[in-house]
Amino acid sequence: MSTTPDESGGEQPDCGAKAPILEELRPLLAEIEKLPPDLQAGLRRALEDCNANCTRRTRVLSQVHEALEQLRLDMKYLMFDLEATRRERDDALRSRPRRREEND
Repeated sequence: MSTTPDESGGEQPDCGAKAPILEELRPLLAEIEKLPPDLQAGLRRALEDCNANCTRRTRVLSQVHEALEQLRLDMKYLMFDLEATRRERDDALRSRPRRREEND
């Protein structure tokens, strides 16, 4: 089986998957390599699919996390704007002449 350099500078098994094999799946890959070659092919495809799905889910979860952080920040700005608008409204109401009371 061929190996490719991983991000840490070491070697990792190359299963033909585009994404590097996740650390959690490496023991499973080691067990698959102990099997007869006719069984390895199907299990490797399943492992690659699992690895791709895990990698995709991790990426999506990261994007969701970033979106939630942006939403929280946007909400803080909106709350600040709302409070500022309320203060401005209250100041304007206090400073305007009381016409209704003067007319009575």
